Amino acid sequence: MLLEFKDLRVTYRGSRGRLPAVRGVDLAVDAGETLGIAGESGCGKSTLAMAVLRLLPKSAEVSGEILLDGEDLLQMGWGRLRAVRWTGASIVFQGAMHSLNAVQRIGRQIAEPILVHEAKTTPAAAARRAEALLERVGLPASRARSYPHELSGGQRQRVMIAMALACDPDLVIADEATTALDVMVQAQVLQLIAELVTERGVGLMMISHDLSVLSAVCDRAAVMYAGRIVEQGPAGEVFANARHPYSAALSAAFPVIGDPAARMSPGGLAGDPPDPVRLPEGCSFRPRCAVAVERCGAESPELLAVPVRGSAGVADAARVSACFVAQEGMPVVL
Repeated sequence: MLLEFKDLRVTYRGSRGRLPAVRGVDLAVDAGETLGIAGESGCGKSTLAMAVLRLLPKSAEVSGEILLDGEDLLQMGWGRLRAVRWTGASIVFQGAMHSLNAVQRIGRQIAEPILVHEAKTTPAAAARRAEALLERVGLPASRARSYPHELSGGQRQRVMIAMALACDPDLVIADEATTALDVMVQAQVLQLIAELVTERGVGLMMISHDLSVLSAVCDRAAVMYAGRIVEQGPAGEVFANARHPYSAALSAAFPVIGDPAARMSPGGLAGDPPDPVRLPEGCSFRPRCAVAVERCGAESPELLAVPVRGSAGVADAARVSACFVAQEGMPVVL
């Protein structure tokens, strides 16, 4: 397995006390596979991404294991971690304009990780590779001489993807990589990402609150709520046949284009996510859940295999859900 999270926990220390942002996450991504992470803002998605490359602030307390090719990233010394960044794993940040250096030309920024991690590469060779990477992501090589403000939002996002691929990493993390892009540019960027995963065989962890993005690109999907994974399975099945009421609510709030019979249900999910400092007893989703039972208020459900539609009550190991109702084989649609 390329990337594995084992009981990962991230807690921030702040003026309000200890804030558990990620609570016991177990996940895996293999080479050539795309895993999507879905959930509302504040559920822990970006914290999960930043933890991989140890980019979290000093106020974060991290425990558990993050294994990249079997090596624990959390136990690495600074020298080894520095070598793994860009070459073993890289990240495409949300908001390309804020991630690029406004006073450096694009080509220089793409070439920089190449020069840092490949000591024998000359500046001229790195510059040629930067131009080739720009062409690979659909931009003319001449854009290497441009500054970030001279590019559109979609072009800057393509530059970020080129940078992430500069040192041929085994794993790429895309954190809201298509946010704020118009629909046509978003589709082009998604197609580019899918092609690169297929061609290079990299593992991809894609984080988004947009279910259409994840269902279009990802092989598997994991849904996060209040710092935990509450459902996981094949992406298409998770969103079409949810086995957790939170996943069902997210899917119901997404419009189906071209289906006049479909109705978006923004009111199906009442209330707001819980305050991480004061999580409710039992299941964290219980206060917003329309199908909760008495047990939900006393126990926190584990992530277990659940029966799916048409399985005659037989649990499917590929579909897991942290919901007592789903584990009993009952419907969870709100």
